[in-house]
Amino acid sequence: MFRTMMNGKIHRARVTEANLNYVGSITIDEDILDAVGMVANEKVQIVNNNNGARLETYIIPGERGSGVICLNGAAARLVQEGDVVIIISYVMVPEEKVAIHKPKVAIMDEHNQITELIHAEPAGTIM
Repeated sequence: MFRTMMNGKIHRARVTEANLNYVGSITIDEDILDAVGMVANEKVQIVNNNNGARLETYIIPGERGSGVICLNGAAARLVQEGDVVIIISYVMVPEEKVAIHKPKVAIMDEHNQITELIHAEPAGTIM
């Protein structure tokens, strides 16, 4: 049996752009992707903290060090520049490895810089 587990999370990133006229997807600074183990074309879930919208799309790597978080295409209808989002990737983990699986969670500041990289979220914590 396999379980679907969180594998990477970008917590509280700020949307730097929403581009309705782009083909589709989310553009993310490649340095951020590396830190959380996400890759180009990977499916991700995006949660908008400002309006509660949830959507799924795929990743396009953005310029390293730019801090870019840009929702493209139809997804741009669900976010605005400045919105705070959570971006989550998932992985299928065999049952026998669930206990040792360690996701990578990047806690972001208001400039999309990583302030902390953790492997578990403490229960009941506001971050």
